Amino acid sequence: MNPAFLPRWLRRPYEHAALWLGLGLLGAGCLLWSACTVPLCPILRGRRGVAVGRRVAELGFRLYLWSLHAIGVARFDLRDLDALRDAGPLIIAPNHPGLIDALLVISRLPDVACVLKASLLDNPLWGAGSRLAGYIRNDWFVGSINLAVEELRCGGQLLLFPEGTRTEAPPAPNPLRAGVAYVAHRAGVPIQTVIIEQDSRFLGKGWPLLRAPAMPVHYRVRLGRRFEAPADPVAFTRELQAYYADVLERAELRP
Repeated sequence: MNPAFLPRWLRRPYEHAALWLGLGLLGAGCLLWSACTVPLCPILRGRRGVAVGRRVAELGFRLYLWSLHAIGVARFDLRDLDALRDAGPLIIAPNHPGLIDALLVISRLPDVACVLKASLLDNPLWGAGSRLAGYIRNDWFVGSINLAVEELRCGGQLLLFPEGTRTEAPPAPNPLRAGVAYVAHRAGVPIQTVIIEQDSRFLGKGWPLLRAPAMPVHYRVRLGRRFEAPADPVAFTRELQAYYADVLERAELRP
């Protein structure tokens, strides 16, 4: 379904209905999985539980993105991420234009731990499934860094947004936080930059959740430069800031 081909008088009502349907599908799926994790958590402990939680997240979000495509909300080009599936321990560091960014990455990778806001891990919609998958809350500072390093040393991959929050004035990135550099420095693993492009401000900073965009929204995710673990995290953060500013200024898809 492509709403762009609908008559003008029907297009906006359809876009609003598709937005509500998409949000409803996400909420229902997350609540269902949260309910399932309650009896599973005592049974699936340690890395076995983490593996199950991450696999379900990958398949569930992939199905969800397919449903958004089917009802005409968005079109996705995520093929580049498949090259990271068997790449071993990495910090995956995307820019952060919208709320859906983490779902885009998780939907293609079977063993990635996401560093999340503490409010999301405490949320009944996301919390139980996120804890089973071994996702890391971001409000412990040194504790969060230690958990991230441990995850990488266990052979997993880490999804960490250097901006910390959604981009406020795209295409220019927010001032980057040094957490990515410090984790890479301590774990001795490379940082794989990921460039997320979209042709709408949909779900970006300041976009009301219930405001329907012109559909379909186009998303493209491509691999950027891979940096080796830095010796100087502070200097590297400045280098990464300049890299993102340059790449995003030349992005093909822009709001």
